[in-house]
Amino acid sequence: MKDRLIYILCAVVLMCAAAPRAAAIHMTEENTDEYENETVNVFSTDIIAVMTGADSFVEKIAGPENFDVPCKAAFLIEQRTGQVLYEKYADEQLPMASITKIMTMLLVMEALDDGKITINDTVPVSEHAFSMGGSQVWLEPGEIFTVGEMLKAVAVSSANDAAVALAELVGGTEEAFCDTMNRKAEQLGMVNTHFVNACGLDADGHYSTAKDIAIMAAELMKHQEIFDYTTIWMDYLRGGETQLVNTNKLLRSYNGITGLKTGTTSKAGVCICATATRENMSLIAVVLGADSSRERFSAAKKLLDFGFTNFETRSFPDISHLPGYIPVKLGVEKNVPIECKTPDKLLFVKGSTSRLTVEIELPEYISAPMYKGMKAGALTLYGSQGKIKEYPILLSKDTVRMDFSTAFTIMIDKVASM
Repeated sequence: MKDRLIYILCAVVLMCAAAPRAAAIHMTEENTDEYENETVNVFSTDIIAVMTGADSFVEKIAGPENFDVPCKAAFLIEQRTGQVLYEKYADEQLPMASITKIMTMLLVMEALDDGKITINDTVPVSEHAFSMGGSQVWLEPGEIFTVGEMLKAVAVSSANDAAVALAELVGGTEEAFCDTMNRKAEQLGMVNTHFVNACGLDADGHYSTAKDIAIMAAELMKHQEIFDYTTIWMDYLRGGETQLVNTNKLLRSYNGITGLKTGTTSKAGVCICATATRENMSLIAVVLGADSSRERFSAAKKLLDFGFTNFETRSFPDISHLPGYIPVKLGVEKNVPIECKTPDKLLFVKGSTSRLTVEIELPEYISAPMYKGMKAGALTLYGSQGKIKEYPILLSKDTVRMDFSTAFTIMIDKVASM
């Protein structure tokens, strides 16, 4: 009698596993292993002679053949989407002067976030920091300022002495801090960058590229508090005795400017990494090796104007109606979780689409076994003139096939737990 009961229970378990579950969302029942990639419809084939696609990805970026800026290398990127809009010798290794301090400030901001230091901690001035030449706020050995005051000196006046003092506070020594700078650069994918100091003075082996600088600038911009310093036009230290005036003259002439860092040395020439935000779109323009300060600011303004005039960002449509699970046939689990990774923001050629919609394509169920990362369906983004892009809907967990052995094991476990 007991053997018969076990046989009946096994049969019931297998029948339940084989039965299709209720559909998570009504779509055509089909093979979910492969979906043909449809041709992406574009809205325009010739926008300002350099854009070939008006979807969320600019298929052909602008370059010197379209319009030029007076410098050795340049790069323009939209921060939130990471979309490249312009480049000129963007991967050429060049001296970067005080644009180095973007990484210095980034590591200070991370140390603040991690609780290693606070904005009101005091920063002692060492003999080494005092010995820095170039732009400075004339720190004296033994003089003490807060982290906030030192950050202000770096961001506004590009003070080499303050940058090294901060590096020593966070890293122990400037040399150790540079090791951290290089590890962070590697982590960010800055493959053509190497730091040997924290302030940007010319030195052998100290270089970067326009592209890499944009990468670290985008990372620094995630720390919104930095704009409290990079947008200061004029301020003071030492109770008003030392005046600070920002080296970024675009602060007084360009709408939406938020920073970020200038730099000038004999080897690097005149440089700038200019950042600006308008209507939820943030641009990063990098200019390296200009001949004069006037050309540096002119080039940065031209790049930013190009971005703001021709592009806009849009939020990805709401996909809260996407099911969290899909039913499983012949599986140990009745349902398996699914996910679809979509961006928060999309970049478009301005005016190319008036609305964005999504269409979800999922089968009524999947058949086990299937594994984490396998495609279960697709989410397609549409604009007012057609399809833009397809995003795969993936399984976020393995689903094991139910067979007699598995069903028997499950049944025995359940009987044993009674």
